[in-house]
Amino acid sequence: MRIISGERKGHKLKAPKGREVRPTEDRIKESLFNILSPIKIEAVVLDLFSGSGGIGIEFLSRGSKVAYFVDISSDSINVITENLIHTKLRDKSIVLNRDALSALNYFKGKDVKFDYIYLDPPFRNHKLLFQAIESISKSELLSEDGIIIIEHEKGLVLDNGINSFIRYDIRNYGSKFLSFYKNKEVYE
Repeated sequence: MRIISGERKGHKLKAPKGREVRPTEDRIKESLFNILSPIKIEAVVLDLFSGSGGIGIEFLSRGSKVAYFVDISSDSINVITENLIHTKLRDKSIVLNRDALSALNYFKGKDVKFDYIYLDPPFRNHKLLFQAIESISKSELLSEDGIIIIEHEKGLVLDNGINSFIRYDIRNYGSKFLSFYKNKEVYE
């Protein structure tokens, strides 16, 4: 696993041990950033269910202003922190060892708006994914022209409209999919 572009291109990243974390493959990450390119300069990013932090770190390497990393696992938080120190991106990062829903509630209280929100929840935990999307919608955490990216398995069929968001793109990578959502009002 490595950073594929930007200021820190080529830096290798660690991943937490065990089968709980499934880092996003480089080919999917590369495709993701080709789709988003160019990313908004000075973007505020949320990497929810961060795992190794690879997605948020890639955003930072490409010029994002700040990335928030959230994971419930202390092991993941330790690896994310190590990766941020190794890549010299710690000063642009906020790392929270919390469950996703309490973190989203925390952000609501801080009046934070995200330009990009990346969701890659634990495998087959569809209920948690939909709870997170609902919380993002109700708390209006996505900036007006922001994008939610959901990495999900083939077996999860997502609606074109979820809460206040509408899917504008979907990509298939074998057993994985990326679904892209925007605010309905902006898209229509």
